[in-house]
Amino acid sequence: MKTASINELKKELASVPPAQLAALCLRLAKYKKENKELLTYLLFDADDEQGYINAVKTEMDNGFEEMAGSNLHNAKKRLRKILRLVNKHIRYMGSKPAEAELLIYFCERLVDSSLLRHQSTVLHNLYAAQLKKIVKVVVGLHEDLQHDFRRQVEPLLEILKP
Repeated sequence: MKTASINELKKELASVPPAQLAALCLRLAKYKKENKELLTYLLFDADDEQGYINAVKTEMDNGFEEMAGSNLHNAKKRLRKILRLVNKHIRYMGSKPAEAELLIYFCERLVDSSLLRHQSTVLHNLYAAQLKKIVKVVVGLHEDLQHDFRRQVEPLLEILKP
């Protein structure tokens, strides 16, 4: 069975009555946790993007606090888990400035955790990859936002220099 394209789905959904559309959304949310989370964001949190960003930052803080004092292997696993969570929320928001803000916050927390002092190639590569994503996102933003984000990113880039 062939899956319909987004364009085909969009056309079909435009012809569906509102009550049936609501039933379809609820049925879709019932089967996957991620669908339910996205629907929750769209219905309850989309109007307050800054509040949502702050909530994600709080979740990140909790993850970093749980990681404190653990060995390097567990810290790496926990970092990847935090990063998966952040990327999931970035996908939900679909906002480039929010993506830059959250990734910058992640990198700042990583630097504050002093994990980068270890001679771990994995950690340094993870950090460098996030900085690369930040730079790529910032380039596509408005000039004023670019300036603000670049000021935040410059100290983070200095850490990579030997």
